[in-house]
Amino acid sequence: MSILDQYVTSAHTPQAALDIFKGEWSSKLPEPLVGLEAGSIPLFEDGRIEWAVAQLGGVEGKTVIELGPLEAGHSYMLERLGAESILSVEANSHAYLKCLIVKELLDLKRVRFVYGDCIEYLRSNRTKFDVCIASGILYHMRNPVELIALAAQASDQIFLWTHYYDKAIISKNPSLAHKFPSSKQVEHCGFRHTLYSQEYKVALNWGGFCGGSEASSNWLSRDDILGSLKHFGLNNIEINFDHPDHPNGPSFALVATR
Repeated sequence: MSILDQYVTSAHTPQAALDIFKGEWSSKLPEPLVGLEAGSIPLFEDGRIEWAVAQLGGVEGKTVIELGPLEAGHSYMLERLGAESILSVEANSHAYLKCLIVKELLDLKRVRFVYGDCIEYLRSNRTKFDVCIASGILYHMRNPVELIALAAQASDQIFLWTHYYDKAIISKNPSLAHKFPSSKQVEHCGFRHTLYSQEYKVALNWGGFCGGSEASSNWLSRDDILGSLKHFGLNNIEINFDHPDHPNGPSFALVATR
């Protein structure tokens, strides 16, 4: 491969920008990009975000921290719903650059994307945000309870969508069961819980991989997710999008507030 292959010789088109990561997109893009070739998941019109924002009494005029924006679909929705500012922290270099492409193509004004690990960002963060959005990230963590603890320090209002471990469900699914080789009892900031090791396996071979930064992560049970939120002071919890039969593992969405 020559360095000259990194150049384009045609005039600018949105598709040319998207094709920098051809075959790696997950999201279906909104107007005016809807006819372009990208992904198929409707993350730019996600009912989970609409529900969460309604539960939170809207985001108009609020400051938001978003953990793992992926391809800026939820960032785009939060801006359109009136958030004053959105700080989105992304650790995957390809996802980060895809967010910047989307920011340019859709002319996002109130979103700032930063490239870095969200755990490390939150460990040093001293800013209080009105809302924390953590969709599709908890189950990619090595220490998921630490993420919950840090998010609870950063905001009194958290939206979370995640997969969770349920032995009765996962053990009956051959496509999932082999990914969970072990478990262990641990404690973080006084909260005792069980971590269920999850291995990405062949998913690591896809250029559009959007999981964690290591070859495996740790999942929590549903009870431990809810228990940890309460342990860190987020006692008011509303649940929706409860899908125990999700093909990638049981999942649910929640809004937790203090």
